[in-house]
Amino acid sequence: MSQRSIRWWMAADAVLVIIFMVLLVVRLSGDGGERTAGPTPTATVSVKGPTTPSGADASFRLPSGNIACTMSTAGVTCTIASVAYDPPAVAGCDGRTGHVLVLNEDGFSFACVQGPAPTVAGDDVPTLEYGSSAEVGGYTCRSATDGVRCTDADGVGFHLARAAWRELP
Repeated sequence: MSQRSIRWWMAADAVLVIIFMVLLVVRLSGDGGERTAGPTPTATVSVKGPTTPSGADASFRLPSGNIACTMSTAGVTCTIASVAYDPPAVAGCDGRTGHVLVLNEDGFSFACVQGPAPTVAGDDVPTLEYGSSAEVGGYTCRSATDGVRCTDADGVGFHLARAAWRELP
């Protein structure tokens, strides 16, 4: 794959993740369609760095709603709304880190997010019950009471929970 193709896919992926994050924020900040007088809140979210390519084949949230993931044959992107760990530094990032994790052919990384942190996933996102797994294109995510564990076919990936995260293996 040429460098130009890779850059094009990364740009396309970034746009799709931005759209997903904005829709997630808009959906989760809704109040059932009832509006009161006053300013309408707005959010701008943009992501720097590697992202999960388009064509998500599965989306889910853990039962708590704090963690939500999208999976495709090219990778996994998980968001976490509330964290109790110190967010890791991401080189060149002037936004938030620690709330968006990516696993793809390049390995595991945290994404740099501009704007507010993700919010808790709504009931409209399918729930991956504790003890259940989702698998798409060689990537597997397993839901547990202590968080989510996502890996590729080689066992590379991450474990993510409100209290902590760790790179796998």
